[in-house]
Amino acid sequence: MAVLFGRHEEFAAHATGEWHPERAERLEAVFAGVEHSPAAGVTISFEPRRATRGELEIVHDPLYIERIEDHCLGGGGHLDEDTVAAPASFDAALRAAGAGLDAAERLRNGEGDVAFLAVRPPGHHALVARAMGFCLFNNVAVTAASIAALGERVMVLDWDAHHGNGTQDIFYERSDVLCVSLHQFPFYPGTGSLGEVGSGMGRGATVNLPFPAGTAGDAYRLAFDDVIAPLAEEFAPDWLLISAGFDAHRADPLTDLGLTAGDFADLTSRAVHLVPRGRLIAFLEGGYDLTSLALCVGACVAALGGVDYRPEAASRGETTEHAREVIATAGRFHRAALAR
Repeated sequence: MAVLFGRHEEFAAHATGEWHPERAERLEAVFAGVEHSPAAGVTISFEPRRATRGELEIVHDPLYIERIEDHCLGGGGHLDEDTVAAPASFDAALRAAGAGLDAAERLRNGEGDVAFLAVRPPGHHALVARAMGFCLFNNVAVTAASIAALGERVMVLDWDAHHGNGTQDIFYERSDVLCVSLHQFPFYPGTGSLGEVGSGMGRGATVNLPFPAGTAGDAYRLAFDDVIAPLAEEFAPDWLLISAGFDAHRADPLTDLGLTAGDFADLTSRAVHLVPRGRLIAFLEGGYDLTSLALCVGACVAALGGVDYRPEAASRGETTEHAREVIATAGRFHRAALAR
């Protein structure tokens, strides 16, 4: 399958500082991972457009958007302890938020079969009116909300090692967007417990799989087969949006999970079957060890294109009783929430 590969020089201009984990060198690793792997043979590069103010406002408070713009135009600096913006960051964030909208339009027009977006800053921690966790605007949520506004059902699958609290919060009371997250827990940002299942009309449309430190790929595959695939069959999404963080890799300096590039190949190859062709977009989120990031992205993008590429073997740790209970309980919680 043809993979639309979104990239733009503005993403590198989002300068966070030499020692910040979410730095521009991550993009160089992403590009190397694609160019030095079979993924290069299935990608079609494009330069995504910026989101408009109106498109951002479907998710974000207008005053918050103005505050981010003023902060960047005023020279930038820290927005919180972890999140940094530079003068060029506002334009980069607009383009990161617009990338999914652009990709969706291109997929609808038949320009490709799936899309992978190499964007910065990442987005899944960004709340309606707050930047956090390296994120300014919630890229995946902007796209999900825009697609849902057209009457289509969206599934968001977040496999970043950190829980996507922003995405969950934005859709917590909605039934037309199913949010599923696999992440390390307890861990930053402190959300994503099993009991967080949505509320009101959205009860049952939030599903969390909070795994203990050390969890390896076999638990992720079991979760996919026992929970995620049945959820997708039940929900019948028109679109799948993946918050594709690669910081669950065992070499990542910020996390304690045990996945490999082979595991991300497995997860991606399973994900492409959840929706019709032309309805899947993956957004780059975390991943802070440059070597493993390159390997994981190469494996992911190749799998999106239907190519089996495994620069590392899939991990097969002992799926702990804790992890098995997480998987079983997540399924029970979802069914119970829907029954109410």
